[in-house]
Amino acid sequence: MATQRIPLTLAESLARVYVPLAAWVLTHRDNGPFVLGVNGAQGSGKSTLCDFLSLILREGYGCKVAGFSIDDLYKTRSERERLAREVHPLLMTRGVPGTHDVELGLQTLDRLTKIGPEVSVALPAFDKSVDDRRPLSAWPQITAPVDVVIFEGWCVGCIPQVGEDLVRPINALESGEDADGSWRTYVNEQLGGPYAELFDRLDRLIMLKVPDLECVYRWRGLQERKLAAAVRGNGSSSHRLMDEAALRRFIMHYERLTRHMLAEMPARADITLFLDENHRFVRAHINE
Repeated sequence: MATQRIPLTLAESLARVYVPLAAWVLTHRDNGPFVLGVNGAQGSGKSTLCDFLSLILREGYGCKVAGFSIDDLYKTRSERERLAREVHPLLMTRGVPGTHDVELGLQTLDRLTKIGPEVSVALPAFDKSVDDRRPLSAWPQITAPVDVVIFEGWCVGCIPQVGEDLVRPINALESGEDADGSWRTYVNEQLGGPYAELFDRLDRLIMLKVPDLECVYRWRGLQERKLAAAVRGNGSSSHRLMDEAALRRFIMHYERLTRHMLAEMPARADITLFLDENHRFVRAHINE
């Protein structure tokens, strides 16, 4: 544990959650590459879970593992500026379906899982501190094919809402800036179209279920403070970090689908891991 710099405070989660999850992945993997989706609201701990799963699968079971986030598939800033002009101004803000390069995600999964001679694959990378995609030269490289791909993100595996659920706005952002529902309708159509093809590539889906949306605000705020500290530590002055008011508005973009997934996804995710308000795993539900 000391070699991998794993805090001793995580030992319980390792024993109770991460190690059994890694074993579960292997029991459901056939001979070919396996694509695992990890869903969870902002700040729920997806990155930590994926890091430990990757570590255990590599070091404990000898698997070749690749991982990337749907956040790394965001369209470039200039592409979202075009969407904002041509479709709806709210699409300038990264996050909701419609603001990702789905084709890039499909191509990346195809290259990682294609059986054949070994090739070098560049994993997409997005820099949230400047709100734009990193240059291709800065994308991490991995040799494919791999045994396991871990694909994580706040809306990974999300399905569209039914039409009547789109009629009424659910927060001040929607009532003030999407009164006619055109933005949320566009987002929903994206889920039923290109995103459905992307999520259909998942072999299994794990959900981290947060207690409520207030926890999302609190935990996502902690992430923002960590990002701000990291940016300051790097001596960078070129960034687009959010204060509390901006963060509240930002999360309103995610609220509709977050509530939707919290209500419906546990019934169909292969595993749902329930978190309490202190970010601890309290129980798991398996759908077999």
